[in-house]
Amino acid sequence: MVGELLAEIMNAIGVQAFNFDLDETTARLKDFLNHEKYFVFVARSGSLSPAGFIALYESYALYAEGAFGTIPELYVRPAYRTNKLGLHLVSQAKSFGSSRGWTRLEVTTPPLPQFDRTLAFYEREGFAVTGGRKLKIAL
Repeated sequence: MVGELLAEIMNAIGVQAFNFDLDETTARLKDFLNHEKYFVFVARSGSLSPAGFIALYESYALYAEGAFGTIPELYVRPAYRTNKLGLHLVSQAKSFGSSRGWTRLEVTTPPLPQFDRTLAFYEREGFAVTGGRKLKIAL
């Protein structure tokens, strides 16, 4: 589903922003999970096949007053987007974060019109825009 998420983002922005290799991503996921660097909740809708997922990782910052969670990926397959699976996944993330003593959850959405619905979803779930933009530099 990560490949589906990245393809959807790249189609929306018209830029090849990500490199995705299923085998490399699978190996990376296994390593992250085995070392408890990454936490994933999977949603299923009436079948055994996954319909969506949310991923979390723990971060630390003085401004956040300690440990907090970041949502790097949240994806619900298009056919299931009206089933409130995203809401359920975010609820699971909030409960998980509370159980770990996190002070907050953070998520970044691109400040582009193509992602207005995504931003509106997070705002409905209680997230507030705090300003700034996510920047990156390759190392």
